[in-house]
Amino acid sequence: MYVIRLMLLPLLTAVLLAGCGEQDPELDAPVRLEGNIFGSFYQVTIADSLTRSQAEALEEGFVAELDDVDAAMSIYRDDSELMDLNHTPVGEWLTLSDALFEVLSVSQTVAEQSDGSFDVTVGGLVNLWSFGSEARPEEVPSSEALAERLAEIGYDKLELDASETRARRIGDVFIDLGGVAKGHGTDRVAAYLDAQGIEHYLVNLGGDLIVKGYRDEQQHPWRIGIEVPDGSRQVAHHTLPLHDISVATSGDYRNYFEADGQRYSHTIDPRSGTPIEHSLASVTVLHPSNTWADAWATAMMVLGPEQGLALAEQHDLMVMLLLRNGDGWATRMSSSFIDYFGAETLAEIGIDLDD
Repeated sequence: MYVIRLMLLPLLTAVLLAGCGEQDPELDAPVRLEGNIFGSFYQVTIADSLTRSQAEALEEGFVAELDDVDAAMSIYRDDSELMDLNHTPVGEWLTLSDALFEVLSVSQTVAEQSDGSFDVTVGGLVNLWSFGSEARPEEVPSSEALAERLAEIGYDKLELDASETRARRIGDVFIDLGGVAKGHGTDRVAAYLDAQGIEHYLVNLGGDLIVKGYRDEQQHPWRIGIEVPDGSRQVAHHTLPLHDISVATSGDYRNYFEADGQRYSHTIDPRSGTPIEHSLASVTVLHPSNTWADAWATAMMVLGPEQGLALAEQHDLMVMLLLRNGDGWATRMSSSFIDYFGAETLAEIGIDLDD
C-alpha cells in the first residue's frame, strides 16, 4: 500500500524524484491519502491505478471540497454561511447555497420523521450538559437551567423555503450541523472521486464511510469493522463486506462524563433535554447517502432499541443495533439490513439470526 500524507507531499515528491529518476511513477495499489480535517481525520483509499501526480491532484481536489463544506457549515468560523444564518435576525430570510440548503432539508426531514429525535437546534442543550463548544464544567444542570434551554430549542423554529433556496429562524435558536455535516463531507469526497473517473475507493471521514467498487483486482469487497461499543478499546465486533454503499455509526461509548456515580452520555434527547438512558450502545446505518445515514443514526441512537428499530422498519432503512446485554452485546437488525446481506453472509461474519 502506498500512503501519502498531505503535509509531507513536497518532501515526498523530492525524495521520489531523486531516488528513482521517474518524473511521474505509478504507485503501488491501493493508494491511501490521509490528513486532518474538521478537527478529525480523512483517509481515502483508492484501488485504481494511479501515478503520483494523479494521486496528488485527487487529494488537492477533494480537500478543496472539504474546505468548501467547512466554509459553509462550520460553527467554529464566524465567516461561515451557517453562522451567517445563526446571526441573521429572527424572522428574516437568508438565501443559502445549494449545499447548505440540502443538508438543512435532510436534517428537517429526519427531524419530522423521527418525532424530533434529530434536531439541529439542540446545541444549547449539548453545551449545558458539558459536551459542546461552551466547555462548561462537567456537572448535572439544574432543573431550572434545563427548562430554560429546552424552551429555546426546537426544529420547528427553523423554516425552509425550497422555491427560493432560503431559510429563516422563527425562534432564537442556534443551528449546529455537527450531526450531519461530516456525512455531507463524505458524500462530497465520493462525488468528487466519481467525477474524476475513480471506480474503486473507500472514503473514511472521521468514521463516516463510503465504499465503491472493490478493494483489489480479485474483486474482494471492502471490509468495514463495526467497533465493540466500549470506549476502552478499538476492536471490531462485526466486520461487514461492502461495496457501493455508505456507512454511519452513532454511539454513546466514547464521550460521556460521570457525576455522583452516574454515567451521562453525550447523546442528548432533544425532546426531554436529558442524556439517553437505554441499552442501545451503537447504531450503524447503511444508506446510499452518508448525509442521510449520519442523521438517521443519530435519531435512532436517541430513540433507543425498540423505537429505533421500528423507525427503521417504517422507512425501510438498513440498520444494525448493538445493545448492552449483561457483560456482552446483543445484535439487532432491520429487515432491510438482513435482506441486503442474506442469512449465509451474516452467519459467516458471526451474526446468528436465531439469537
